[in-house]
Amino acid sequence: MLSQGKKSACPTPRDNQRLARRNAIIDAAEEIFAEKPFTKVNMRDIAKQAGISPALIYRYFPDQQHLFVEAFLRGTRDLIPILDEYLRSAETVRIEEVALKFISFLTGHEQYFKMMTHFMLDGSISEDLLERLNAIERSVLDQFDRLFVKSGAKKDVRRLSHAFFAALNGILITYRQHPGKSPEQVRRHMELIARTIARIFENEIRQGMTDT
Repeated sequence: MLSQGKKSACPTPRDNQRLARRNAIIDAAEEIFAEKPFTKVNMRDIAKQAGISPALIYRYFPDQQHLFVEAFLRGTRDLIPILDEYLRSAETVRIEEVALKFISFLTGHEQYFKMMTHFMLDGSISEDLLERLNAIERSVLDQFDRLFVKSGAKKDVRRLSHAFFAALNGILITYRQHPGKSPEQVRRHMELIARTIARIFENEIRQGMTDT
């Protein structure tokens, strides 16, 4: 029997309502931040998309920056388990497979890639929030480190991970919107480029293994 004054851990209907409203705000923010440059978005845009008053958003998020970070992190965190599961379960890891998983995730969740590129081009953010964004990038780089170590890299592993991350993002930036091609043609072309990049990194690792 619970002692008097000890609260149940079960969420109340009010808690569920608050969580649903918070998620609705984040959903709306994802759409708006994907459509517009970071500096062009305001809370009124997001409130209109969510169907609530701007004042209500401030009960959940103190400002635009906090809302952007929460929206971006909510989705991109899902990439880490995908990479981790592959690196843990694959008998022989392949750089090509990780490249394709990265491309597939960000083409399937295009709003996060658009948010990232808008922010990289136009955004500025407080140091504490920037650290949260940097932490998720480091988490991705850590997975790439594991990939390259398992692939036989003996030195400069983080350099390889930085280069791999930049190369894959370069594919998305360059080819995601390709005039005259269908979405399926674009996807196949990006996968072809990703395979080419994977082979370049495999050769780099082999070269490093034979260097004296």
